[in-house]
Formats: sequence, structure tokens, C-alpha cells
Amino acid sequence: MTPSDYNQFIKNLNNQNPPREWPLTLKALWFDAKGNWEASHEIAQDIHTELGNWIHAYLHRKEGDEFNAGYWYRRANRPFPNYSLDDELEVIVNWILRSEN
Repeated sequence: MTPSDYNQFIKNLNNQNPPREWPLTLKALWFDAKGNWEASHEIAQDIHTELGNWIHAYLHRKEGDEFNAGYWYRRANRPFPNYSLDDELEVIVNWILRSEN
């Protein structure tokens, strides 16, 4: 079941794997939140939408590659954020949860 809010998303981090029925976008962020940047990036780079580009941008920002992140933020039609990575994770998760309902 897709979480109803960010707190439920965080509670799912105790699981071994993300729920199968979750969209790829949410699974990508789940792997990132679990500390598996590589698995998250593998999923994100295959999501060819503005949301996929946003997640890809966030991951490169987290990696510390601001130049590459900037490219992906432009592809996502989003400004480079001026808030923390933790806040951005929550913003993206909430955006996905709102769009899934």
C-alpha cells in the first residue's frame, strides 16, 4: 500500500525492501533514504519524466555534483533548491504521494 504521508514513508524504511506496489519514483527515494544511493540512481535514471529528472537532480545534489544536479533541475523545470537535502526528500515524497491520490 502506498503511504498516506511522509511519516508512513519513513516507517517503511524498517522493511528489507520497498513494497512492490509502490511507483518507481517512491522506490527510488526509499533506496536513497535507506542509504543506497546507487540503487536509487539506477531507478531514477530510467524514469524519463520531469519527476524522474527531479529525483535524478536531487541525487546528484546529494552526491555533491552541483553542475550535474543543475542540468537535471533544468530538465525537471525546477529551480536549484535553497533548502536542505532532508527537506527536499520530504518535498519530493509528498509531491509523489499527492499525485498518486
